[in-house]
Amino acid sequence: MPPTDPALMTAEELLGHYARRSLSPVETLRAVTARIARLNPGVNAFAVLNPGALAAAGESEMRWRAGRPFGLLDGVPCTVKDLVDMAGFPTRRGSRLTSPDPVTEDAPAVVGLRAGGAVLLGKTTTTEFGWKSPGDCPLHGITRNPWNTRHTPGGSSSGAGAAAAACFGALHLGTDAGGSIRIPAAWCGVVGLKPSFGRVPQWPLGAFAAIAVAGPLARSVRDAALMLSAIARHDLRDPYSLPDAPRDWRDTIEQGVAGLSVAVLRAPGFAAPVDADGIAAVEEAAGLLQDAGAFVEEADPGLPDTRVIFGRVWGVALARLVASFAEDRRPLLDPGLLEVAAELGGMPAIEYIEAEALRLAAAHAMARLHQRFDLVLCPTVPAPPPPADVRTSNPLTALWSAWAPWTFTFNLTRQPAITVPMGPGLAGLPRSVQVAAALYRDDLVLRAARVIETTRPPTYPDLEGPPA
Repeated sequence: MPPTDPALMTAEELLGHYARRSLSPVETLRAVTARIARLNPGVNAFAVLNPGALAAAGESEMRWRAGRPFGLLDGVPCTVKDLVDMAGFPTRRGSRLTSPDPVTEDAPAVVGLRAGGAVLLGKTTTTEFGWKSPGDCPLHGITRNPWNTRHTPGGSSSGAGAAAAACFGALHLGTDAGGSIRIPAAWCGVVGLKPSFGRVPQWPLGAFAAIAVAGPLARSVRDAALMLSAIARHDLRDPYSLPDAPRDWRDTIEQGVAGLSVAVLRAPGFAAPVDADGIAAVEEAAGLLQDAGAFVEEADPGLPDTRVIFGRVWGVALARLVASFAEDRRPLLDPGLLEVAAELGGMPAIEYIEAEALRLAAAHAMARLHQRFDLVLCPTVPAPPPPADVRTSNPLTALWSAWAPWTFTFNLTRQPAITVPMGPGLAGLPRSVQVAAALYRDDLVLRAARVIETTRPPTYPDLEGPPA
């Protein structure tokens, strides 16, 4: 049964109501902000709310009344991760060491959201500088999972994942350098799309510029494609930005997977852990794709050990970040971040250059795999979300054993990859699968994800029920 509460509607449902004049952007915003006021204290998804949102919703309402909406997202409530610049607000990056002064210029993706007519609700929480997967940071504390607030929503797009699951707006902008969109999407039971590298321009570039992307988190695959259509626009500020013409990524999303070939990936270059729920979700998704006409089989791309590659990239980036702060201020940083930087910061230049060579070897191996297979299917996360209140320990091991063993490979290879929810597991927490495609074939991951979604509709947590 379609929802009657605007806060629970998808972006496409809202736009349909606006066009029929059965709902207004102001009514939607009031429903969403009332929900945030009621439920966010237990979730902590926001770094800051936008006091100008009501005025923006009013302007959108006037455009719809005049029959002159502009852009793809006119009047749709959206959030922006606090690693991304939004003019008029500080970009704190979850850190006590960043400036509280507002920035003056929108990041490219935010330009796209504004040009699409989106109503920006505010900025969502992030782990400090996006360095880890558990959803806490020194500046804003612990963000919690709406499915069960004793658990983390994941990170580093922690607030975006939690806000999506809690229905704090329809669309949420995250970033992903090792799984930071896909991991919170998996642990919060929503859709998270990591586009091809360069598809969504970014500026200023962050610590992980060579592998990081910006992309959508949403409650449906079509909404993720809709948001991608608004933010995937060339921007000259980003030297990696693709020059492709704008397109609506929904145009081919219903074409299905009949005739496509799918490789089930059992190891991303090493024996990545995954629990029984994760294995069952992959097997179920493989069956759904096969029933829809795809050819599915296991395949090994012959990847190098991607733990070694990503560890070097991650460690050097964090060491460079730490070195940018005066020594007497560094104790204010997350202790785990300092631990990784200290452990890997003394890496010889030749080892880092070797890591880049191995990264290219991994990309080549996946490109060769995609000569035979259109899609890759694998887990997103190794297990359900861990507890939210546990202090991060042994981050170098946690990276590949508990956080991101299934996600960081696709950052190294720069391919598009998407998290699709698969319903609750045995513990009542979300399960998911991950679908990847060859570089620049974002259309294929959206098609496959849409097939899975339509045959395995997502479920969402009941935040109004008894407290977890």
